[in-house]
Amino acid sequence: MREQAVALLEALGLTVAADDALLGFIVSSVTERIKNETNQTAVPEGLTYVGAEMIAGEYLNALKGSGQLNMDGIDLEAAVKQIQEGDTNIVFAIGAGSSTPEQRLDALIAYLITGRTREFIRYRRLLW
Repeated sequence: MREQAVALLEALGLTVAADDALLGFIVSSVTERIKNETNQTAVPEGLTYVGAEMIAGEYLNALKGSGQLNMDGIDLEAAVKQIQEGDTNIVFAIGAGSSTPEQRLDALIAYLITGRTREFIRYRRLLW
């Protein structure tokens, strides 16, 4: 799962060191969470990408919370709502049902952490 999480973070524009201690801790934490939620002794193969997304989300959340998140590689600019060619008029979608870049980042992090946790149900085992 670690490799998939690193690939996802790099696709989002974040550079991750191979020996990042925070990432290692989060990988272990998410692995244990999945095992606890499913009552399995190992992470089921079908949940590896869910786990990778959770790892990426937790990593982003930890960096954001500690003030270490470098936003240079992540594009959170508002979408263009309207472009007019005559006399060049560009209107961004800020305030018209859109959200701020930080709100979009928070929504992405929330989705990565909890967006696919319902998939645990397929792999859940009962304990007696």
